[in-house]
Parts: sequence; structure tokens; C-alpha cells
Amino acid sequence: MDRPGWDEYFMQIAKLVATRSTCLRRQVGALLVKEKNIMATGYNGVPSGITHCEVTGCLRDQLKVPSGERHELCRGLHAEQNAIIQAARHGANISGATLYCTDSPCIICSKMLINAGIVDIIFSRGYPDTLSLDMLTEAGISYRQYSGDND
Repeated sequence: MDRPGWDEYFMQIAKLVATRSTCLRRQVGALLVKEKNIMATGYNGVPSGITHCEVTGCLRDQLKVPSGERHELCRGLHAEQNAIIQAARHGANISGATLYCTDSPCIICSKMLINAGIVDIIFSRGYPDTLSLDMLTEAGISYRQYSGDND
């Protein structure tokens, strides 16, 4: 069996990380990779010590908030946010890193990724937020949808 390419390898890990998600709507996993080393991982879910949505119910469902809108109306953090936070907590320099993520970033995550110095984004599934991609383009961050699968 042939060894998978780096993109396939890191996307497989991002999908595995997504299985840790506690979100009831969408399970998302993210990796920050620099020089083929995983610097940090993240998955979407509530902050540490906060009751999970499986107990409280999904606030976004309760308020009938469509996907891609009103990101502040959620008890959880996005996978990209948690990866950036994990890197900061452990002192990992992620400037110049590549983000591998199961989903395209939202506008809030895109702004954080821009300021964190991420240079490349590879994602599996699209997300209904074109402003985020416009800002990544303006910031000179390359991004592309991973074509290795159709998840």
C-alpha cells in the first residue's frame, strides 16, 4: 500500500480530531502544521468546565439560527479557535503554519487565522461564509478545498 501524501495524512488526522467534538450540529477538527510537525489540534465544542450542549441542548437550534450566521449565538468554540488557543497555552509558534481543517473557516476564525500568521489553509468541506474567503484572499493567505475525498 502506498503511503498517503502529506495533505491526505493531515486531513485524516483532522477528521480523527473531529470525532472529539461535542457539537450536536457539525463535528469539526483542525490541525496547525509547521514543517510537517503538528503544532496544535482543535475541535469544536464548549469551553473547558462548561456543560456540554448534549445536556443543555443546542442554543443555535433553539433560536433557529442558520448555519454560517450569528456565530456569537453558540456555547461552543470553533475547532480553529481551539487550535490557536492550544498553541498559545503550550507556547507553540504557529506563525507560518498551515491549517488543515475538516471545514472552511468562518469569518471570525479567518480573522483569527490572519492575525495568528497562518499562511495556508486546506479544508475538506465548504462553509456558507464567502466573506471569510474574501478576507483570506485579501490577506494573501492561500486556501483550497482538499480534493482527496468528497466528505
